[in-house]
Amino acid sequence: MTLSDHPAERHRQVAGLFTERVRGTRFWDAPSPVDGWVALDVVRHLTEWFPGFLASGAGIELPCGPSVDENPVAAWQVLCDGVQAVLDDPETAHRELTNPHIGSLPLETAIDQFYTADVFMHTWDLSRATGQDDRLDPGFCARLLAQMEQIEQVLRSSGQFGARVEVPAGADPQTKLLGLIGRDPFWPGR
Repeated sequence: MTLSDHPAERHRQVAGLFTERVRGTRFWDAPSPVDGWVALDVVRHLTEWFPGFLASGAGIELPCGPSVDENPVAAWQVLCDGVQAVLDDPETAHRELTNPHIGSLPLETAIDQFYTADVFMHTWDLSRATGQDDRLDPGFCARLLAQMEQIEQVLRSSGQFGARVEVPAGADPQTKLLGLIGRDPFWPGR
């Protein structure tokens, strides 16, 4: 599947695939490729960081679902639906998100660049941890890779990414992207 260039539709596609992986998870305590995390922590990360980012930067309060510990599937679904509602709202086109680290951006651009891209990359983590199909859209992998390589030092200094993992020179875009963000693309998984 080729991902859309429109933020609302791209989120629908990316979050839809992550939703499939969440619903397909049978062992929430399975180790993940993120050091020290299990499958449940991947969902916890996505459901916990973004609501505060959106609230502080755009004044938008997303609906609260159950905790990830209570029901990871429902916790994810409530957040996913809430973000999609924001992106589908016609008023979003006229709103901005402001953050001291990134300045001001159109709201849909900020969601796309920071959240949808994060969901996309963490789809591999959850998929690999739980033995599900871990293939990502190669075109979007190449696009993110090109964007992130330009700001690699900023990414590294943020503490949000692990040390780059070297991959073979002729590797495909997904393998290169995973190495860039500090994942071992050959991590054995489940």
